[in-house]
Amino acid sequence: MDAKHSSPETPDTEKDRPVVDLEEIGEREGYMLYTPRNKNQNLKTTDDGQTVLIPQPTNFPHDPLNWSPFRKNLILFVISATAFLPDYGSATGAVTLLQQAKQWNMTEDHVNHSQAGNIFMLGVGGPVVVALSAYFGRLPVLFYFVLMALATAIWCTAAQSFESFMAARILNGFFSTVAQGGGLMFIKDMFFLHEQARKINIWSGSIILSPYLGPMFAAFITNTQVWQWAFGLYSIETGLCLIAIILFVEETYYDRKNIQPDLIPNAPRWKRMLGIQQRRSGYMVNTPKDAIMRPITVIMKPVVFLSTIYYMLTFAWVVGVNTTLSIFVGPLYGFGPKQIGFFYFTPVVAAILGELTGHWLHDYLAKLSTNRNQGRLEPEARLLAIWFATPFILAGIILLGFALEGAYHYMLTALGWGFYVFGVMIVTVAINAYVLDSYPEASGEVAAWVCFGRTTGGFIVSYFMVEWAGKQGARRQFGTMAGIVAGAVLIVLVLQVRGKELRGWAGPVRFKTG
Repeated sequence: MDAKHSSPETPDTEKDRPVVDLEEIGEREGYMLYTPRNKNQNLKTTDDGQTVLIPQPTNFPHDPLNWSPFRKNLILFVISATAFLPDYGSATGAVTLLQQAKQWNMTEDHVNHSQAGNIFMLGVGGPVVVALSAYFGRLPVLFYFVLMALATAIWCTAAQSFESFMAARILNGFFSTVAQGGGLMFIKDMFFLHEQARKINIWSGSIILSPYLGPMFAAFITNTQVWQWAFGLYSIETGLCLIAIILFVEETYYDRKNIQPDLIPNAPRWKRMLGIQQRRSGYMVNTPKDAIMRPITVIMKPVVFLSTIYYMLTFAWVVGVNTTLSIFVGPLYGFGPKQIGFFYFTPVVAAILGELTGHWLHDYLAKLSTNRNQGRLEPEARLLAIWFATPFILAGIILLGFALEGAYHYMLTALGWGFYVFGVMIVTVAINAYVLDSYPEASGEVAAWVCFGRTTGGFIVSYFMVEWAGKQGARRQFGTMAGIVAGAVLIVLVLQVRGKELRGWAGPVRFKTG
């Protein structure tokens, strides 16, 4: 649905801000999203008058909500492409470790420690990114972090020893995560509530696809080339994202709470990219303490903490399976690098199917819940999609375990993997949309903690996946995984039943800025 709306002329002295904070009301009472035209209380709506614009845009043309759809979607594309990088680069090491183990006379499990360190830093970087963004601005942090990600990616390519490679991988994980940990901030800044689920679907799709395309390309490359070329490709991709950021991304931060000096008309764009104008103009009003406390405040909210734990218990096995599957299927099916590369088409297709399904599913469930709730959209309605996705996740994990231990045909192994990835794609959008609707002014912080949960679970699991399978067998191993995922769904049930009550008990975040 288009979100076009008319904007009067810009006020000469200050930004014309709406009187009603619909997001604050929505957090507390539910979002009054769909209303008849004659009952919208003079609020700005979409062209058909049926959907209220939340948040209400100002009359200022430089308000990101007022930017053209092309400009918004171009920035979203660049942010999504940048969010593609960290897991792509991380998972590339899952295939290159085979050559690296031979080159450095180490076991594959030992070389995999560089993988674990990289995954851990993907999660650690998220809260740091959002804290720095609250103090320096979105665009400068994005620019500097991707610049450092490029430098460390080149270092990974040129490393001559395991120690050097591991140091580069750890630093690359920290810097490359900037658009994963902070990507939701850009979506929240530019798009209205009724648009956000589909935009999150695009952004999440790039994140879910990336850990499968990385090994797929790396497998094809290492089939004929040395492993360094796989990281050379990753360096090129990082460089292209940096160029796109320099050319197309704008500072999207816009404080709807405080009247501040204008940012865009007063300086060339490069000064905003480097953070010079944000500091000189006083546009960023958060103190260092304010910025540091934002992520801490958010994780203390019960619904964010519980959502993070649920996602950690559900997504951890994605990382575990992905980082070790080449070790499993190689001996089992006699796969070489080329065959492993083709095998990775399965999760890629599954993630795309999950993204296409989610494009309509999340909006359909939101509208269904809204119609049953007298026009109000409760954040907990976003969790309904998890019940659709969970059977696919459980079936996929169980089938994987039986197929790997029973040496079933590799097509059945692929089917199990595909079911799991399809379900996880839908869950990822649902959980991000839920925490965003719960605390819209903390868009970066909630996304950073969800990312932290995902990567922390994967970091822990990747350390013992191979040894675990050797001791218990794939059937018992994957059966335990399925049991944990099924148990985690109880958290979703608690959130659906008591989520609104918990949000009311914990209160809003009350940040100085939105």
